[in-house]
Amino acid sequence: MSHDPLLQPYQLKHLKLRNRMMSTAHEPGYTDEGLPKARYRLYHAEKARGGIAMTMIGGSSVIDIDSPQAFGNIQLHKDECVRWLGELADDVHSHGAAVMIQMTHLGARTNWNKADWLPMIAPSSIQEPAHRAFPKAMEDWDFARVLNAYADAAERVKASGLDGIELEAASHLVAEFFSPGTNTRSDAYGGGLENRLRFLREVIAAIRGRIGDEMILGVRMVCDEQWQKGLARNDGVAMARALKADGGIDFISVIRGRVATDEGLSRVIPNMGTPSAPHLEFAGEIRSDVQLPTFHAARIQDVPTARYAIESGKLDMVAMTRAHIAEPHIMRKIMAGQEARIRPCVGMGYCIDSIYTGQAVCIHNAATGREESLPHEISPAPLRKKVVVVGAGPGGLEAARVAAERGHEVVVFEAAAKAGGQVLLTAALKRRREILGIVDWRMAECERLGVTFRFNTWAEAEDVLAEQPDAVVIATGGMPNLDLLSSGQDLATTSWDILSGAVAPARQVIVIDNNGGHSGMTIAEYAAERAEDMDLVTPERILAPDIGSTSYPAYMRALSVNNVKVMMNLRIERLERRGNRVAAIFNDEYAGQERVKEADQVIVEYGTLPLDELYFALKDGSVNRGEVDIKALISTRPQAIRTNPAGSYQLFRIGDAVASRNIHAAILDAYRLMIVL
Repeated sequence: MSHDPLLQPYQLKHLKLRNRMMSTAHEPGYTDEGLPKARYRLYHAEKARGGIAMTMIGGSSVIDIDSPQAFGNIQLHKDECVRWLGELADDVHSHGAAVMIQMTHLGARTNWNKADWLPMIAPSSIQEPAHRAFPKAMEDWDFARVLNAYADAAERVKASGLDGIELEAASHLVAEFFSPGTNTRSDAYGGGLENRLRFLREVIAAIRGRIGDEMILGVRMVCDEQWQKGLARNDGVAMARALKADGGIDFISVIRGRVATDEGLSRVIPNMGTPSAPHLEFAGEIRSDVQLPTFHAARIQDVPTARYAIESGKLDMVAMTRAHIAEPHIMRKIMAGQEARIRPCVGMGYCIDSIYTGQAVCIHNAATGREESLPHEISPAPLRKKVVVVGAGPGGLEAARVAAERGHEVVVFEAAAKAGGQVLLTAALKRRREILGIVDWRMAECERLGVTFRFNTWAEAEDVLAEQPDAVVIATGGMPNLDLLSSGQDLATTSWDILSGAVAPARQVIVIDNNGGHSGMTIAEYAAERAEDMDLVTPERILAPDIGSTSYPAYMRALSVNNVKVMMNLRIERLERRGNRVAAIFNDEYAGQERVKEADQVIVEYGTLPLDELYFALKDGSVNRGEVDIKALISTRPQAIRTNPAGSYQLFRIGDAVASRNIHAAILDAYRLMIVL
């Protein structure tokens, strides 16, 4: 019997959980027609297979049609959900884990112009800032309708065979009743604490009346909004105590903060550069005060912190939710004595931010969410091959790792003195230094697997051919792209110049972000902290459109603190020398005229151009002439193109060596090619 606190079982009502690790409810955007079909099921089943005790599905599963999906939510108002929830429950249970679902009415935290174009409802007609909806204040008949919808949804969940239900009372309709800042009613549902709690009590009673007292029912509850107008800690604790005294709930999952603004959301779900487990001590205080089984998740991304949360009695069940997106087999590796091999969550927040663009993906685990086609565990190849990888950035390291795990002999050429590629540039911004975990984990895995590295080597075609490879992967990345400038390229400073330390930021700086993602904002923040005066210019109508809501507030804080002036809708045309200064000439498309700004230094971020000379030098000697069967790639079948009988090796290029993209794209390229090599 292990003495590890994380491996101790836990009895929750009638349910025995095999250890103390869980994943809290979140919505990855994997639904199909609002239902948790195969993709959704396999994503959660993988965590169960990886040893977790309980996975909570359906972050914000919606109970009625006037609570339309905000980001792919499960639609519990559909009778068809029973079948798909049942299949998911069976799969998770078959791997020894429990599964519950969170359900909610989104209230004002969605939009009226979705689905059936129905008005949003809330306690009061107060706009929800993040979604900008102006809701209708609930009438008497709204209460009856919504309570019945909660009960109907709970009945469907019970029929599906899931182990329990969690009510979302942290940011949606129920929480809007809690908060004096969003509840200005003067009837029985507003005013004092008892009145503001009344709606949740009625929801619990309606559900219990339909499903009975045996099924597990809990609340994910905000206990302190950290907002001057909102729910204070003392009232939050008093509400939780009242719910315990009522006897209707079996657990509480603690939330601290307010998610109605992006800045607030970035504190409730904190990313890299912030303290570890910032709300854990608070959750422990709630557990001590309320004496209910207590769960919690917020940047608990490493095993020692999770272990401390249980051992110190702060929590009964600890959640490493984003960490399980990066590594669904955390508990299995702990039990196998392989804790050091756990793929780290680097806190980048790409998993959450990418939900709003369609689906959640981990920045450096290609298999998460793609379990139907990509395995998390790598099987040996039937035939051992010699693989040469050129470039030791994230994509090249992933190619080397996966190929070596398949049993191939792997040699990596890298021009620099160490691995990392553009990740090393990103890490120059101290707040984003955790991103090095992407590189460090792969280097450790490659060393374990016996990959040979040749650093400080600018590989030419003859160097690659001398290895007599069966497959060559070109992961050489790219170089800064200045092609947007019609003239004056020699006057431009690139983000690479600054972040590498080759050039220092000048006193007065213009940063031109024609990228719209992290690379542009990384250099903007870095320069803002060092220049005396800075302008940030973008051709977009909004700043950093490719950065999600949990990530961009940190950049905004840095720009605000350093008094950076931001200009939109200006497209750079050229640079000119004017004395000892540089003039940036922009095209204002809306005014139909040029605008000029001068500075000591102009930093341009416009992505990269592929560094592809080696690829083209090797192309004619390859059996596939570099061609990729795209249908085979996305369906995870081996690349079988043989258009050059005289060739002696397969040739592939990945990541920025193909086109300027991001870390996830490079890792996905590598994984899909190497997993079937």
